[in-house]
Amino acid sequence: MEKKASITIDGRPYPFDEGETILSVAKRNGIDIPTLCHLAKTTPTGACRICMVEVEKARTLMAACALPATDGMVVLTESPKVVKSRRMTLELLLSSGQHDCVTCTGAGECRLQELCMRYGVTGKKFAPTPPRYTPESENPFIMRNFAKCILCGRCVQACNDVQVNNAISFGYRGKKSKIVAAEDLPLKDSQCVFCGECVQACPTNALMYKNANLKIRPWEGEKVRTTCSYCGVGCQMWLHVLDNRIVKVTGVTGVGPNHGSLCVKGRFGYDFVGHPDRLTTPLIREGEGFREASWDEALDLVAKRLGNIRDTAGPDSIGVLTSARVTNEANYVVQKFARAVLKTNNVDHCARL
Repeated sequence: MEKKASITIDGRPYPFDEGETILSVAKRNGIDIPTLCHLAKTTPTGACRICMVEVEKARTLMAACALPATDGMVVLTESPKVVKSRRMTLELLLSSGQHDCVTCTGAGECRLQELCMRYGVTGKKFAPTPPRYTPESENPFIMRNFAKCILCGRCVQACNDVQVNNAISFGYRGKKSKIVAAEDLPLKDSQCVFCGECVQACPTNALMYKNANLKIRPWEGEKVRTTCSYCGVGCQMWLHVLDNRIVKVTGVTGVGPNHGSLCVKGRFGYDFVGHPDRLTTPLIREGEGFREASWDEALDLVAKRLGNIRDTAGPDSIGVLTSARVTNEANYVVQKFARAVLKTNNVDHCARL
């Protein structure tokens, strides 16, 4: 049997499959090579230079995310030369813009902050660069703070390679470089569909949920996993709950069918859950208005009226319309009630198409 090719990482050999990069081999074996620009299931760019490793016989440090593993390759992931390079890169990134970790709403889940803590980088080596572009908050969903952007390109890959919306890209050159939508238009005026994939991919809070980030910090509240009910795909998502109110929704990564991706409804269409205008008590029409009633009274009235209609006009005279704003379990019960009790198959759903 032919011997499988192997690569030595930090003194230990690991087998690999043809086409795997150093980073993928390391991750599969529990070796943490830090990254900022790398995004799973997209073409590696090596843009951030954080994943640089020392490869035996190579003249320079190499990007682990883009370099294919070869048989007999010897790699060091935390050598003095590698650590020095990462520290310098982090110092330069901290000087580019305004990374005010003390007041930033992304503190605690910022990958740049995490790596600076890991390598003891303070951001005092170089003078900070004044922001070139003002923040954009002209749409109701996403806030863009260009002063926190490190041009890693993860948002561009998430938009173009994962969601295939092609709404954003790199614009300008040199120190004027910027992530732009269309011809440098606000997101609301571009072809952005506000799926929020770019926000979830951003490692520095340059992109943030416009309202949610002001209501909850990463260590506050609790995360509740659930299934989105807006359509039949079954996307998995996290509800970020604080004081018994949903304040943010994110996708569950690494789990099907959506693998972290959500649409604009799934990610941002949750305000109705705790809206002050939402009915909390059954209402019965009397004359031109409504009066509050108990659940027992309301359900008895509905049962009586539906029974009369079914018996006098027939089951096909009744139609049942369910909603994507209730749980899948509730929708199942409604359609079962329609077929088993009302004896009608006239059941429809607002998200059917």
